[in-house]
Amino acid sequence: MLSGGLDSSLAVKIVADQGIEVVGVNYNTGFCLTDHRRKMYGMGAQIDPKSVRNAALAAGARWGLPVEIIDISDDYLRILTKPRYGYGSAINPCIDCRIFMQKKTREYMGKIGAKFIITGEVVGQRPMSQMRKTLKLIEKESGCGGLILRPLSAKLLEPTVAEINGWVNREKLYDFHGRSRKSQIKLAKELGLEEYPQPAGGCCFLTDKNYARRMQDIFRHSDEKTVTADQVMLLKVGRHFRINEKTKIIVGRNEAENLFLEKITGKLPRLNCCDVQGPLTLIEGSVEEEAIRTAARITARYSDAGMSEPVEVKVEFPNESTRTLKVQPMDVAQCEKMRI
Repeated sequence: MLSGGLDSSLAVKIVADQGIEVVGVNYNTGFCLTDHRRKMYGMGAQIDPKSVRNAALAAGARWGLPVEIIDISDDYLRILTKPRYGYGSAINPCIDCRIFMQKKTREYMGKIGAKFIITGEVVGQRPMSQMRKTLKLIEKESGCGGLILRPLSAKLLEPTVAEINGWVNREKLYDFHGRSRKSQIKLAKELGLEEYPQPAGGCCFLTDKNYARRMQDIFRHSDEKTVTADQVMLLKVGRHFRINEKTKIIVGRNEAENLFLEKITGKLPRLNCCDVQGPLTLIEGSVEEEAIRTAARITARYSDAGMSEPVEVKVEFPNESTRTLKVQPMDVAQCEKMRI
């Protein structure tokens, strides 16, 4: 299970160096920050090109290992809406996530004839999903008991199938534990691993508090079972405002976000300023007259027009009809009351 971060990159290298054929498996959940950066970079956002590389593919290329990327985004969304073991500090269902991914990896094992699973997990590194008891729970729930080899902490854990059968030499594994990455960084230098994503930086939107607030707002105002992939996608960009119990709007913050919103507009009404530069705004939910007018005023607020003069805003509907209305830009304090 290869994310391409420091820990998983070291884990696969440790095992591959024992003469074992290793295949990397990387999962697309739909919530990867790097994947989103790559999309925004393609739309002209000023982003460091190095930050948009797929870390798993880069790790595979570095060590000469094949990497399979598997899209689990549709199934993953259902896990997110109601995780059995709850959320972490934001809206991250870490335990359910690991169970789900290990189940998927076991399925993939059967397809390619693999004999065990490697992860970069370190005992005690993550308080929700990598404590000793939790690691055992996840193995049990995923049906992977004894199959998960954690090379960085193996000497602190019970021997796995791979060690018992002599496929892997336990003496060449490690006893790393805790949140510090000093031991891993030292080992990386020894193995010649010089470039890797910032340790503990994370690559998941679900651990972001702002994203969590937006997701929780969706849960409060709609049936969890009806949450769509497009709704979740829109949470990643723009300014979000809850106009009323039935209506929310998303306002682009820059040209790249405007292009992103335009590409996934779908069946949502959208607003643009007519005579001045301004954001693209999408309306999600009920489209009533008062909501349209409020959305237009917020759109005008973030345009290049001043606050004193009325602004003409065009509203485009899914049936291709359009209308314009002149509105007074909304003041900052009023906007902030609605901001999610």
